Amino acid sequence: MSADIRNEKDNARVAARKYAGYSRRRPASRKKIKHAVGMTLATFIVLFLSLLFLTPIVLTITNSFMSQSEIASNYGAVFATTANGGRRFVSARVNLKYIPDMVSFSQYVSVLFKSPAYLLKYWNSIFLVVPITFFQLMVAALAGYGFSRYNGKIRGIIFFSYIILMLMPYQVTLVPNFLVSQKLGIINTFWAIWLPGVFSPFSVYLVTKYMKRIPPSLIEAAKMDGAGEWKVFTRVCFPLCKSILYATGILVFIDYWNMVEQPLILLSDEDKYPLSVYLSKINSGEVSLAFAVATVYMIPALLVFLYGEESLVEGISYQGGVKS
Repeated sequence: MSADIRNEKDNARVAARKYAGYSRRRPASRKKIKHAVGMTLATFIVLFLSLLFLTPIVLTITNSFMSQSEIASNYGAVFATTANGGRRFVSARVNLKYIPDMVSFSQYVSVLFKSPAYLLKYWNSIFLVVPITFFQLMVAALAGYGFSRYNGKIRGIIFFSYIILMLMPYQVTLVPNFLVSQKLGIINTFWAIWLPGVFSPFSVYLVTKYMKRIPPSLIEAAKMDGAGEWKVFTRVCFPLCKSILYATGILVFIDYWNMVEQPLILLSDEDKYPLSVYLSKINSGEVSLAFAVATVYMIPALLVFLYGEESLVEGISYQGGVKS
């Protein structure tokens, strides 16, 4: 009799242990299911948003290979004008085509070989943006080193002024820039675009915040080895800030590559306009050329972004500074 009771107790203990193990595993399995469902939904949302944002770029590239007649048949209602030059109300549904019926390179031939105005504006964009990007990074590196290495009331006031200027939109400072350029006699020259761009506070702020996270022990070790301020900057701080400089350079290049207000206000000669301004002036009779020019115009920005994508992510997202 006692053996039967003992067996029943043992069976009860085994059943209790199995139930306890099941009850412990059940919440864990529920968490895994919820996590998998959440990741799946997040993936579909990200894919949908990616396709939504990439649609204009894909349409621009594919439509640049369409002939003028095909573009007119698909988008003629959008670009149609009234007798007095106004826009008409689009009552019909526009046909968005991703694949052309017949691939045509005539637009690119016209842009690259038959239309020197496009190439002139393209080189104007390069002459304006490349010096601004390079020298703005140099100014940001030097100013960021000074702001990160030295403290004081004057330093705090100057850096606070940089932050205030950075928070202001460019349209607010456009009138003072015009007045200063007029006083200096550089209106309608590239210097009117270069000088305000080179001393922009945005890059100074980013580089300063990154340099402040460089461990002081590295600078102290360089000082003990007899390095001066210039060697500390060139041998220690500058190499450690390559990622943030790459990231800042990409952001600055894309920002000034798409500038419109500055050339319109500070340049009166249309031959000096960059391609970003000229794109908005292509009339309805050159819609096919507009697609081709827009595609060519996107190439430098895309190449810069793809080349420095890792540096952009590292420089913006990695806020822990440098490991000592």
